[in-house]
Amino acid sequence: MDQTADLKSIADRVFREESGRIVASLIRISGSFDLAEEAMQEAFASALAHWPSRGVPEKPAAWIMAVAHRKLIDGVRRAGTRAEKQDALTHETQRASPSGDGSAPNEMPVDYPDDRLRLMFTCCHPALNREAQVGLTLRTLGGLTTTEIARAFLMPEPTLAQRLVRAKKKIREANIPYEVPPLAMLGERLDGVQSVLYLIFNEGYVATEGGSLVRADLCAEAIRLARILCGLMPSEPENLGLLALMLLHDSRKLARATSSGDLITLEDQDRSLWDRTQIDEGIAIVHRALKQRLPGPYQLQAAIAAIHCEATRAADTDWPQIALLYGRLARVAPTPVVLLNHAVAVAMSEGLDRGLALIDKLGADGELDDYYLYHAARADLLRRLERHPEALAAYDKALALVTNGVERSYLQRRRIEMLRH
Repeated sequence: MDQTADLKSIADRVFREESGRIVASLIRISGSFDLAEEAMQEAFASALAHWPSRGVPEKPAAWIMAVAHRKLIDGVRRAGTRAEKQDALTHETQRASPSGDGSAPNEMPVDYPDDRLRLMFTCCHPALNREAQVGLTLRTLGGLTTTEIARAFLMPEPTLAQRLVRAKKKIREANIPYEVPPLAMLGERLDGVQSVLYLIFNEGYVATEGGSLVRADLCAEAIRLARILCGLMPSEPENLGLLALMLLHDSRKLARATSSGDLITLEDQDRSLWDRTQIDEGIAIVHRALKQRLPGPYQLQAAIAAIHCEATRAADTDWPQIALLYGRLARVAPTPVVLLNHAVAVAMSEGLDRGLALIDKLGADGELDDYYLYHAARADLLRRLERHPEALAAYDKALALVTNGVERSYLQRRRIEMLRH
């Protein structure tokens, strides 16, 4: 790899890992999404311009944060923002540098550990619709592209982009405060915040694009924020369910791919590689949540994940119990994805033909035609039933839609293996 490509790779990594924290700090100070995002983008552009000749700083994220603060000062001045905003930003930028001029910092500017959570509650204000809440937070905080978020919503990319622009305009025009609201007002924004955290985790758990299955930085960030959320509202069972769900899924990360990066399905994973400490914590948390007898979607999903984690072998999995829980989940959250998972659980517990019939019924209206996991699930059941021509057609449809390279390779391997038998 040449030096330019190597430096770009470092900058891309820092952007993925730190952009959420940087932009949250800049928005807190400036009060403007647009100015903050512009300053951050300019700082990363400066890194690509200066690092080739000066070398990568010892702490590249600190360098980008300080440059972004300086760029924001310029942006605030150009926008004619209030003088106190300029003064506050200048003070923080100078504090970040031992020389007092904001250059070559040794440490990051003062870290506000709740900045990202504060921004999340801002984005999830009830004045915004749900998709705007989740999409804006993912775009701003999660370091996700519009393409990645559109995939999570099963929505056309241009439609999502328009909604993000309108959401930022709404926050600006309605003077929505940048703050974690008082406890009495937390509940009305909680659903949106939980959705954001779960989607950030899901994008980390199975990256939308690229050659890597997992983005551990996003998983870790979602878990960190979920712990903070539980601390804010310790008696809210869905917060506990969400945290437990993330911990239980994340516990399997080391077993989900081979050393060469090939996908290993849950059925074939080496369970000795699962993180038992995370599993024990996740199971304890979901039991604590369910004791409140207010089961919601995250608690039910966490209970399902716990059943998988408790099975020492794939053959020991309690599929009837999983199918029962998915049935309950479908009653409170009847989304196509939940119904698809219920059908798979039925296939594993009551028979492949029964599960396939449910999947075919689910796909009859065409709503899942563009969802590759729908076609992948059909392909797997058809393969197990040895209905190979139909399975090949389903694999081809899934391969035409999948965007993650690791998942694509897995589907191709399954297809080839079937052709050999």
